[in-house]
Amino acid sequence: MQLLETHIVPKLEKQIRFQEYSVGIFNKTPTKSGIKKAIKKELIFIDGLLATTSKYISGGEKIELFESENSSTFERLKLELEVLFEDDYLAIIYKPAGILVSGNKFVTIANALAQNLQKSSFSDAVKPQPIHRLDYPTSGLLLIGKTSSSIIELGKLFKEKEIQKTYFAITIGKMKSEGVINSQIDNKLAETKYQVLETVNSKRFEFLNLVKLQPTTGRKHQLRKHLFSIDNPILGDKEYFLDDKIFNGKGLFLHAATLNFTHPFTKEIITITKELPKKFKKIFSGFSLHL
Repeated sequence: MQLLETHIVPKLEKQIRFQEYSVGIFNKTPTKSGIKKAIKKELIFIDGLLATTSKYISGGEKIELFESENSSTFERLKLELEVLFEDDYLAIIYKPAGILVSGNKFVTIANALAQNLQKSSFSDAVKPQPIHRLDYPTSGLLLIGKTSSSIIELGKLFKEKEIQKTYFAITIGKMKSEGVINSQIDNKLAETKYQVLETVNSKRFEFLNLVKLQPTTGRKHQLRKHLFSIDNPILGDKEYFLDDKIFNGKGLFLHAATLNFTHPFTKEIITITKELPKKFKKIFSGFSLHL
């Protein structure tokens, strides 16, 4: 057998069964079912002894994953993510435009989280999970839960509107300097506050605006639909656009720039900001985020 990976267990608050702890610790076998199969094939050792699912882990153990000569192993997605905040409860990562958050595709943010984040030392640690979603063409900050309790608590914060999200978009056409859009989406209340920060003339689009957006609800495609509803669609949007104002080649100009909330466990005020992508600055070259 050939040694594939070694994992040293950090100090834990309390003991946890190996089958619960083991999810996500190995790149080659990230799932619970994969771990069970590897144990059955006698490919996992804990401190030199064959592992069992009922073995309790307390901290300091050396866990080794081997590969048999005839085995084929699962290749984990190799996608490096920028991590802007991380502790044992949660993380905030940057999602580039053009990648799905989750779904049936292989290349998703969800499939890349375990290799980019440290496994939580808490007993209810789980495979890291996105708490909310960003559209495929949208770039920006994504909040991740690392334990069962944090996933529940962060979900509550979203439901109770206690997580403030700030977006930036480049929109087409003449706009009022600020306003509130509250047209319904899918027969549900939806509200978006907007503020125009800068406007430049455009030969093709007449005006392009750098707009700060603060949604107070979280409907699917809310920002894109709301801006389209006032005849100021987002530059590069292929779904919500004016017939003569389609812009190809640079993707959607929508960026989730800031997350602000009170940490549900440490009570620390968390404010994380990600600077605008380069494509925004090519149009608004002198702008820099100061939030």
